[in-house]
Amino acid sequence: MGFLLLTLTSSLVFVIYSKSFSCDKGSGGWKKVVAAFGEEILLENGEVNRPMLGQIVFSDPDKRQFLDRLLAPHISSGIFWEVVKLWLKGYKVIVLDVPLLFEAKIDKFTKPIIVVWIDPETQKKRLMGRDKSNEEDAGNRINAQMPLDVKRNKADIVIDNTGSLDDLKEQFQKVLIEVSKPLTGTQFWHSRNGALVILASLTSGLVLCIKALS
Repeated sequence: MGFLLLTLTSSLVFVIYSKSFSCDKGSGGWKKVVAAFGEEILLENGEVNRPMLGQIVFSDPDKRQFLDRLLAPHISSGIFWEVVKLWLKGYKVIVLDVPLLFEAKIDKFTKPIIVVWIDPETQKKRLMGRDKSNEEDAGNRINAQMPLDVKRNKADIVIDNTGSLDDLKEQFQKVLIEVSKPLTGTQFWHSRNGALVILASLTSGLVLCIKALS
């Protein structure tokens, strides 16, 4: 599974996830999707025709939920191991960009939770402009996810994306400063350095016990 990594500083990295990564050609997710939806959803090069698959699942809630269940194990395990690798490399702040954070129950393992909020009408217009889709397709995609108002209520930090790009950048910089603050005591013990301190303490204690018994 692939991820787009965006390193902002030596201690902060963004992990940008897209469900499309979990069904790259030849992957476990790809095999499950092809088995479930047939080879007619494939392009000539063997890759999944994502617009076609999107039209199928976003117009049918049962098929969308079925696809989510198929890919959920690949999504969760992929994110977990990517975080572990970055943690071992010493990154102190790892930001996960996961559209289905709440739906996939990944919010239980992340803190703080940041939601980029926008009103439904503007969201639909921007989605139609981005994907060159009609109003019905855009509405189906939006309705397939948890409403942003609900996500906003679950968030620790909310970024309002209804304004200009400059407004968004200004809010982003403030959030960046907030998440880059020194770790609290609890956060430290969950960090790489905290784990190393625990490991060193346990090793030292074990050595002392062995010497005392010998």
